[in-house]
Amino acid sequence: MTMLSRVLGLVRDMVIARYFGAGAGADAFFVAFKIPNFLRRLFAEGAFAQAFVPVLSSYRQQESITEVRRLVNAVAGVLGLVLLGVTAVAMLGAPLLTAVFAPGFLDDDLKFGLASDMLRITFPYLLLVSLTAFAGSILNSYDRFAVPAFTPVLLNLAMISAAIFLSPLMETPVIALAWGVFIAGALQLFFQLPFLMQLGLMPRPKVDYRHEGVRRIMKLMVPALFGVSVSQINLLLDTVLASFLQTGSVSWLYYSDRLSELPLGVFGIAIATVILPSLSRKHAAESADQFAATLDWAVRAVLLIGLPAALALALLAEPLIATLFHYGEVTDRDVTMAAQSLRAYSAGLLAFMLIKVLAPGYFARQDTKTPVKIGIIAMVANMVFNLALIFPLAHAGLALATSLSAWLNTALLWRGLIREGAWKWQPGWTRFLVQIGLANAALAAVILWLQPPVGQWLMAGGLQRATDMGILVVSGVAVYFIVLALAGVRVRHFRHR
Repeated sequence: MTMLSRVLGLVRDMVIARYFGAGAGADAFFVAFKIPNFLRRLFAEGAFAQAFVPVLSSYRQQESITEVRRLVNAVAGVLGLVLLGVTAVAMLGAPLLTAVFAPGFLDDDLKFGLASDMLRITFPYLLLVSLTAFAGSILNSYDRFAVPAFTPVLLNLAMISAAIFLSPLMETPVIALAWGVFIAGALQLFFQLPFLMQLGLMPRPKVDYRHEGVRRIMKLMVPALFGVSVSQINLLLDTVLASFLQTGSVSWLYYSDRLSELPLGVFGIAIATVILPSLSRKHAAESADQFAATLDWAVRAVLLIGLPAALALALLAEPLIATLFHYGEVTDRDVTMAAQSLRAYSAGLLAFMLIKVLAPGYFARQDTKTPVKIGIIAMVANMVFNLALIFPLAHAGLALATSLSAWLNTALLWRGLIREGAWKWQPGWTRFLVQIGLANAALAAVILWLQPPVGQWLMAGGLQRATDMGILVVSGVAVYFIVLALAGVRVRHFRHR
């Protein structure tokens, strides 16, 4: 389901590129969408989910269903009230938010005005999608993963429809995308409610700040804000700095980030979503060995997919950007510039994925302070890297800084888990590293052998580019898994118990 969502997300971005390119309107929309989307990842999928799921899992393990319902009702009431207040204030102060998150737009009345207007339309998405994440967290805690994973498909379908059918009807076509975001938020929330009813956990919101579970969640949330979401803060800082660069920089970063988000979302976030409830239950059951084995399984699974994905993104940067986005308003120069930042993001892809699976090792044990300390260190390092790299490398320097700070974040998280005994080396690591090393070498050789020169990708038609890319992808994937099989890797090795 996550794969379907991410593939449709790429289709969505292809449609946006086709209709709006990388001009002022596209830059303005990406800022207006990124602000509530960033807060959604920070509060809903980041801090809230990481605090709520362990507490809900603990209630499931130790309390009655009546107490679980009381917790759900209290959280729904408090969360809904807070989000309603934040949304109202943000809509009133949209120009101020735009100035804070995209200060480079202040010198461009068109981009600043467009971004502020669209932010008023897109910001209620935070309220709707955060409640969607709340519902999804409940379903995930009960091992109902498919429905929350499918839900983002509705966002992609709504935005694609808005770009194709609504934009021609509007005086300023790009504003149709903002309405698509708003509609998607409502669709996502109402889609999940019937499945909560099936579990008997349909929330009846009650504002109860004194509920013991709510207080635990709020206590865990405050430091968690800087934990798993540090990479998102870094990406937002990239947008702030990119707003000062030449027109197109925000869009180039967006398109390249979206490509790196595909493997991150399909595998990194999906694995993290699955292991958090499992780790929480194992911690509650005081099963330290199984806890460590689950983390080890998650890290191996990430390496199995993350390494070839990062390698392919780096080697195929221009061909991928050209195949997906080189239509309509997107120029040859846009392809070249976006490819530069894609290579920089690919250098940190594995780190982005590892953060997603290492951070739950802390949150499942209700330790949010350690990831916060690590997150602050990584964020400060990111700003230092930004200032050092933005002048020689422009927008690509911002992407590279994000990758470098992600590796620092990963190293510190990993060291802490090993030191605390939460993660232990399981048998077979040397053999596994040799196996994936051979497979990745074969993958790189096939890509370099089959790949036409960049100029041919830019000159070819859409069908030719798609055909050539299909051959490269199928050949690379086939060789990678064939070499893995010859080296002794089997599916049963990754069946987590």
